[in-house]
Amino acid sequence: MAAGPRSKIAGVTSIPRAGAFAEHVVADQNHVARKPSSKESEVSKTIMITGCSSGIGRATANLFQQKGWNVVATMRTPQREQELTKRENVLVTALDVTKPESIESAVNAALTRFRRIDVLVNNAGFGAYGPLEATNAESIRREFDTNVVGMLAMTKAVVPHLRVNREGVVVNIASMGGKFAFPLGALYHGAKFAVEGLSEALSYEMAAIGVRVKIIEPGMVATGFGKAMDFSNDERLTEYQPLVAKVMASFAESQKAASPPEVVADVVFQAVSDGTDQLRYRVGKDAEAMLSARQSQDDGTFFQNLRGQLGL
Repeated sequence: MAAGPRSKIAGVTSIPRAGAFAEHVVADQNHVARKPSSKESEVSKTIMITGCSSGIGRATANLFQQKGWNVVATMRTPQREQELTKRENVLVTALDVTKPESIESAVNAALTRFRRIDVLVNNAGFGAYGPLEATNAESIRREFDTNVVGMLAMTKAVVPHLRVNREGVVVNIASMGGKFAFPLGALYHGAKFAVEGLSEALSYEMAAIGVRVKIIEPGMVATGFGKAMDFSNDERLTEYQPLVAKVMASFAESQKAASPPEVVADVVFQAVSDGTDQLRYRVGKDAEAMLSARQSQDDGTFFQNLRGQLGL
């Protein structure tokens, strides 16, 4: 989950993650170039992370770099990156997971620089919320193209290299919202439910080539994700407006106890490093509480309690 969405009237506009322009780097449309260190790719393992311009992706890139890993930090606008481009063992490269040619280019850049990929973290994503009746077809496609199809395409591109290595880890950033749904989240939760299912299924076939799959299930996280979230609404659809108001108020309140993205990064590092076949990792007290309740309660009880929490 992420920061509360912004409401707007009928229609969805994509808001790309942003950052300041870096004047000290040499960049082209594909990646930010820097001369490799002689220590890179010879000693350290390499992790490739999608969606590193902010939030969980950036925190994960920073943590693994500090742990001595080679890091391939991908984002849609690498020319705007200032911090990660300064790191000795980091390659910042362009990636849009909805474009096959962008995926191919990013993977090739990673292999050219570090010679191998040991871990893939599928983190890139965005959330679409709001009444389905007020949501346009473009927003529906973008939600699933980014969060589901893009994740599968990215994994498919990297798996052949993991198979050659006969080892590796694929980490998929899901959500506590992949196990239950809040109102107005048909798109977001539909995508996150899909991430849970595809990851579980993949864990069996990946085991055949020595690769482990990990699902990270954060609760609310204090990231820039909310800035890239599309909330569709049409105030002319008056029947939905009381629900919209209550859900948005609940999101705003929940952000007060949101986990910092560094906490999620710590769990990603644990999942990558623990050497176990554990599939799911919860992050945050809210995720622990909500997922435990969902697991232990029948549908009627859980839904009644959730409605009560939201004041419905």
